[in-house]
Amino acid sequence: MYLSYQRLSDMGEKIFSDFNYFFFGRSFDRKRDYVLPMMIDRFAKDYLGLNVEFARLSDDGSICGLTAYTDTDYKADGKVLPLRRNEVILDESFMKPGMVGKLCEKRRFTLAHECAHQILFRYVSDSEKQSFRKMYSERRTYSLRDLKNKEDWNERQANILAAAIMMPRREINFAMQKYAGGRKLVSYDGWFGIGDYKIICKLAENLGVSKKALIIRLNNLGYVRDDYEREAA
Repeated sequence: MYLSYQRLSDMGEKIFSDFNYFFFGRSFDRKRDYVLPMMIDRFAKDYLGLNVEFARLSDDGSICGLTAYTDTDYKADGKVLPLRRNEVILDESFMKPGMVGKLCEKRRFTLAHECAHQILFRYVSDSEKQSFRKMYSERRTYSLRDLKNKEDWNERQANILAAAIMMPRREINFAMQKYAGGRKLVSYDGWFGIGDYKIICKLAENLGVSKKALIIRLNNLGYVRDDYEREAA
């Protein structure tokens, strides 16, 4: 299943709203003066029904999270790690003393990414689901390379959907009106002036995402313009 950026973005917007109606009820529609972050842990566990665990996933830290569409096993650091259906495993580094706060944004987006994989799987046809399940064998242990190769085709879609869930258009629009008067932020070859950078920092903190992820999302939503555009005008 291949979906356009707009379709994935719209899907993330609806999922964000559905979850917050599920959690807050009709009070979600009440007027507020603050940006609402996605409660991604509650979303994964209470809304999607996923079991979230932590384990060592790679020697070099290159794998932050895993999920699968059926029961299988994953070989990590010379050990076999069970990977079950409706389960997300995040790397144990996220929970190490002194790293919980430092890696908070990365952990949140990683969990959103794995949730996006599960959501996209639920949208496909029954025949496609069977095909995806056959990608994994209950009688085989998969290596890091095996699992990465099997998910490569879907990584971009999962990233786009995760970004839309964590940084929904309605919250970005509200925040940009609140903090920037609805104007676009100006980029100087990837750099921002002090005022605009403060807006990025404030919004990233409010949404619980990294500044890098936020800038990508702002670009995709048309809230960033390159200074060269002004010079060429």
